[in-house]
Amino acid sequence: MIVLNLCCEREHLFEGWFASADAFEDQCRDGRVECPVCGSIRIARRPTAPYVNTGASVPSRAPAARRPAQPGADVISTALALLRRLGRDSEDVGERFTEEARRIHYGEHAPRPIKGQASPDEVGELLDEGILVLPLPGDDDLH
Repeated sequence: MIVLNLCCEREHLFEGWFASADAFEDQCRDGRVECPVCGSIRIARRPTAPYVNTGASVPSRAPAARRPAQPGADVISTALALLRRLGRDSEDVGERFTEEARRIHYGEHAPRPIKGQASPDEVGELLDEGILVLPLPGDDDLH
């Protein structure tokens, strides 16, 4: 699994997780990679910093002046709005989620956003197959 820094035509930056660089290219070409902010499918890769394990220990706490700021209310409200949009714009396939996700991934059904129920084991199996899924809170938890 690789993590890529991505950007849409409107300069919204986001990350994407893919089985490989080829998987990213294939999904992009098929219009299956979409900006989570505006929905654009015109996506480009941005430089990604490699992770290098130097063996040095990580400090347990950053100095106070360098500690990252806590997310503000605007960040949280934007994230909740995005989650609500994802829920609204996705077809609820219920308990058929794993089956439908596989059919979309393997090209048996047209790509589209779906939501539904899956057990933790089913989610793990989908991820092992390179099918990206994201567990989200239920609709009632987004208010």
